[in-house]
Amino acid sequence: MHIDLTGRTALVTGSTQGIGAAIAAGLARAGARVAVNGRGEQRVAESIGLLAKQVPGADLVPVAADVSSDEGADQVTQALPQVDILVNNLGVFGTADPLEITDEEWRRYFDINVLAAVRLTRLYLPGMTERGWGRILCIASDSAIAIPAEMIHYGMSKTALLAVSRGFAKKAAGTGVTVNSVIAGPTHTGGVEDFVYELVDRDLPWDEAQRVFMRTYRPQSLLQRLIEPDEIANMVVYLSSDQASATTGGALRVDGGYVDAILP
Repeated sequence: MHIDLTGRTALVTGSTQGIGAAIAAGLARAGARVAVNGRGEQRVAESIGLLAKQVPGADLVPVAADVSSDEGADQVTQALPQVDILVNNLGVFGTADPLEITDEEWRRYFDINVLAAVRLTRLYLPGMTERGWGRILCIASDSAIAIPAEMIHYGMSKTALLAVSRGFAKKAAGTGVTVNSVIAGPTHTGGVEDFVYELVDRDLPWDEAQRVFMRTYRPQSLLQRLIEPDEIANMVVYLSSDQASATTGGALRVDGGYVDAILP
């Protein structure tokens, strides 16, 4: 299958590292003009420098703004009035005793992991609808379905994101715009390495620490390893393409078989 996104403009929120950076690279390889987003100008510039080496000739646009705020979202739309592909990737995660999560922390997770996606979808969906083509993707998590006891606030936010995606897909019905979510399983990123070492012996070499983590905390995984960010990006690039025109309102799993269900 040859995916050609030439002529399309994509915005990937939280794309200076991890899954977001892999998605930005994947879309750029497929020919899209890609807006790289992060909160700081220097971090965005550094990320674009790395992506330019990975994808020579890529058309990359720096968009430094905190999209979890109204002001940041306005900055983004001013810098990028029109997008064809919106990937709501921005998110935070961490462990916490459920009884010690404050109201403020619950709100912070909801604001960043859910409302940022709602806000940008609300801003960009009308233009996509007018043009008769668009792709909106929300990066969710297996934690949306199998809520981890050690991160209920994170799981809650990702469950809400599935509902947001399905609801906006109904709003976009019959317009040529598709809205989907991608359920990412345990993925190998720098942040996840830190997370793993919060739960297992920090003196263990990474390969062994990863195995202990998967065996102890994610034994349901059929893949029995962490997923690489490029594997998530491959699904996003496909869903961003013309070839995925009949896929909307879905929650597509790239979870290594972690969720023990035929359907999400």
